Amino acid sequence: MADSSTAEQHSEPPPPSTPAAAYHLHPRREPFEHGLLPIPKLIFSDGAQTLSHLKSTLLSSNSNSRVSTEALAGVLQIPVEHSRLLIETLSSVLHDDSDPLVKARAPGEIDEIGVNVFDLLVYLYIQNYKRLLPKGHKDAAAVADVWPSTSAFDGFLSALSPLQLVRSNTRRFMPSQADEEAHQLSYLQKHLSNILSLLADATEGEDDQSMVLSVDKFEHLGFLVYFGEKGSEKKPLSQNTPFFANSDPDMPAAPVPASQVLDWLLQNIASTMEHISDRVSPKENAHSNSSDQDVTMADAGTSSAKPSSSTRGPSLIEGISKSSCAKQASDFKGTSVKVVNCHESVIYILAPLRYAMVYGCSDATIVLGAVGKAVRVEHCERVHLITAAKRICIANCRECLFFLGVNQQPLVVGDNHKLQVAPYNTFYSQLEEHMNQVGIDPNINKWNEPVALGVVDPHDSISHPAGISDAQAESAVCLEPDQYTNFVIPNWLESEQAGATKHNPFPLPDPYLSSQQKNHKSLEEVKKILREAQLEESRKRELSNALHACFKDWLYASGNIRQLFCSPGE
Repeated sequence: MADSSTAEQHSEPPPPSTPAAAYHLHPRREPFEHGLLPIPKLIFSDGAQTLSHLKSTLLSSNSNSRVSTEALAGVLQIPVEHSRLLIETLSSVLHDDSDPLVKARAPGEIDEIGVNVFDLLVYLYIQNYKRLLPKGHKDAAAVADVWPSTSAFDGFLSALSPLQLVRSNTRRFMPSQADEEAHQLSYLQKHLSNILSLLADATEGEDDQSMVLSVDKFEHLGFLVYFGEKGSEKKPLSQNTPFFANSDPDMPAAPVPASQVLDWLLQNIASTMEHISDRVSPKENAHSNSSDQDVTMADAGTSSAKPSSSTRGPSLIEGISKSSCAKQASDFKGTSVKVVNCHESVIYILAPLRYAMVYGCSDATIVLGAVGKAVRVEHCERVHLITAAKRICIANCRECLFFLGVNQQPLVVGDNHKLQVAPYNTFYSQLEEHMNQVGIDPNINKWNEPVALGVVDPHDSISHPAGISDAQAESAVCLEPDQYTNFVIPNWLESEQAGATKHNPFPLPDPYLSSQQKNHKSLEEVKKILREAQLEESRKRELSNALHACFKDWLYASGNIRQLFCSPGE
């Protein structure tokens, strides 16, 4: 019904051949989910006024419309470290993979290449975005005595620990993907006029027609929105418009009044919001979010759990409990994944991805194959996460251990407690192939250089106690080398196409390598003693039974029994 009415609305202008007639305008999730930084000096409350000043300053001092890390630090009056963090974060959510910043790996390259001024302006503007507030838990008082509200997050999230969040079945009280998309569209609907003013050029005149938008400036809106549906190929944003559709680099279309572009964008946003409203009824949204773009997997077993098949939204792995879930590259049609509300489980995602998010998990081991853009881990408790990634952000987690192979410094934000980091500790046969696909360099690993920002995230909509805003987040500490162990991925979990990786591709620091060699030597000595022991058969059986009993006790005490939930027959 929604599709047919939308088609009728667009049957005249633009022409039927225009892609906009067939597709809806959607917000890009990545800038809102992975691109926001809790740095107060990046948040401008006066709309486009300060950023317009910034635009003039940057363009007057940079002939190629790019700004370096050092120059940006000077203009924004922030430390160079924060300037580099800003550019690295922007790069991870950039829409244009052909931009030289995306291909830069070493910090020196990033500093030298710099960021496009217009991408920067759009990115800085959305730093005033507020995430959709989770709907309040109906019985928060019932859990308050178990998880006291001592957190800076004084509300819904402080009343529930991540484990309680799972067990109290609060998924239905949290925003669905459709809710979040509608919230992002509503934000863009309100702020597009200001954003367009930052991209537009002034011409002679005093009315709205004096601001015009060229096709190359219009393409920078691709940072925030795109046209497309499930399975559709993404095209340049300008090719979906009635005024730039036939433009090409040799004969670019003439600039268009910014007011005309704004009207056209607002019409398309209204059409998409109507489509979302028709697709997700209030009743469905209140109960199980069954019309969500993502397919939930609550109560799913090891063999039946399947990620969603949408190429537009992230695949969703949800609700795995006291079980294991293993996914290969062939199980994903898209390039991003969300692991949500999984507990007492082991999750293997052995695939090349662009983005990954882990949310609300507890007492779980999660292996993320190779993530080329960004990983975000939020509201997790007693989780062991193993990943090879370009960058990772950790927010509001407790007693978690991260085994990392990361090319950029881990970012720690929010209300964290007892976090540990360690070098990457596993491999599977296709790991190096997947790392090459998504651009991860095994020779660069900044696992032990976490950067801690503020406890309070200005992008959430939760009120905070007075005086807490300037507090710094608790950072992560390095795992002691003698506690470092390798994690073995069962070979029956790997795909039929065996790869060439035979060992951990990230070089180990000397203390961890020495500890590993010491443990291996001790193991060999014990095995030799057992082989050479002169025991009667009855005593050998007693020893064997004792070893098996101790091993079984260790499996349960350490939680490693979860790894045995996956067997070759499943």
